[in-house]
Amino acid sequence: MFIPHSEDEVREILSLLGLKSLEDLFSHIDPELLTPPENLPPPKAEEELRTYFKSLTDQNTPLIHFAGAGSYDRIIPSAVLYLIERGEFLTAYTPYQPEASQGTLQAIFEYQTVIAQLTGMEVANASMYDGASALAEAVLMARAIKGKGNRVILSSTINPFYRETVKTYLLGYGDEVVEVPYTQEGITDLSYVEKFLKDGSAHAFAVQYPNFFGYVEPLEEIGKLLKEYEVPFVVVADPVALAILKPPGEFGSDIVVGEGQQLGVPMNFGGPYVGFFATREKFVRKMPGRLAGMAQDIKGRRAFTLVLQTREQHIRRERATSNICTNQNLLALANLIYIALLGREGLKEVAVQSLSKALYLKERLLNLGFEEVFSGTHLWEFPLKVDKAQALWKELLNEGFMFGVPLSDLYPSLKNTLLIAVTEKKTKFEMDKLLEKLEEKRS
Repeated sequence: MFIPHSEDEVREILSLLGLKSLEDLFSHIDPELLTPPENLPPPKAEEELRTYFKSLTDQNTPLIHFAGAGSYDRIIPSAVLYLIERGEFLTAYTPYQPEASQGTLQAIFEYQTVIAQLTGMEVANASMYDGASALAEAVLMARAIKGKGNRVILSSTINPFYRETVKTYLLGYGDEVVEVPYTQEGITDLSYVEKFLKDGSAHAFAVQYPNFFGYVEPLEEIGKLLKEYEVPFVVVADPVALAILKPPGEFGSDIVVGEGQQLGVPMNFGGPYVGFFATREKFVRKMPGRLAGMAQDIKGRRAFTLVLQTREQHIRRERATSNICTNQNLLALANLIYIALLGREGLKEVAVQSLSKALYLKERLLNLGFEEVFSGTHLWEFPLKVDKAQALWKELLNEGFMFGVPLSDLYPSLKNTLLIAVTEKKTKFEMDKLLEKLEEKRS
């Protein structure tokens, strides 16, 4: 293993950290994880390993997903995965040299264009690591836009993991993070929002659209309220929902971010994913990441290049707008290809089918005794209440159904509640099969 630091440098670093040894640096890690097991099996040949792991995968029970909460089981056209593996795209090298990176740069430029169109914003960057970090970066950018204030207001209807990521990013700033409760409609309680805006200490407000429960937040009303108090408006948007909902840009949003997993990226057990990030042109120099643009070469031909990237991100981090120096180019390319294959009407069809199938399943579940939790307007994700929800969820999991996400751990007040999601991939046969299982358990 190559260690670039000399012994003297190591001692100096440890001294600055107030540590005595390298072992102290890792003292927070469970010692059992740092000790290799002694009973490892003998090594196997490649073909033996292949056979062994296939025998393990054959034991897996295929799951029918009725769960979302930020990761969705959608149809991915075969062309998406084929095209992103082509040699002209599949490269780990970052596009600093435009003469060698025209394909990559054009793909980034086109990706930025479709994200700007979807969100109704003027400019989008080359992508972020994921939706959660994109929101955290948006909050930091809003801080720079406002230029003052030490309070961030988050709707409690934002994905709980996204909110935790924001809090982690803000640890070094000492900002107060306020979480606004939700109403019986399953949306943000705006009376609480105004309460925390009045003293002028807020530098950002963020909401999810549709929110974590699947309900559509009143962005027009929120936008007017934030404009009155001159607080930057951040929206976490669902890219598929934007095919049938008005884009956040029409409601005065300043920054729109979200997760691009739904656009041609498999669930992958939670990652890697890709975050999108869009804003208004007047704020572009405060935007994290990089921006590809189209220009002309000396012969007047169309050419693509990086047009904006804060160099301080590489060499003077204390002056940087962000610490992200790269982007999720391969997954952003998957997003672009997916959208190009489906087109405007195709993406709309994905959203409409998801919604119509969700309404079908929900009506049948209500007939089986499940209960509504909120009274607002939702799309293809919705919470329902049922007795012994956790036990039911475990039973169905063992029978091949991922039936929603139990909410009691994430929202303690929502006991016996399952957050159910239905995508265009779900068939009537699969939904009816689930309903039959539930009827059996009921009888």
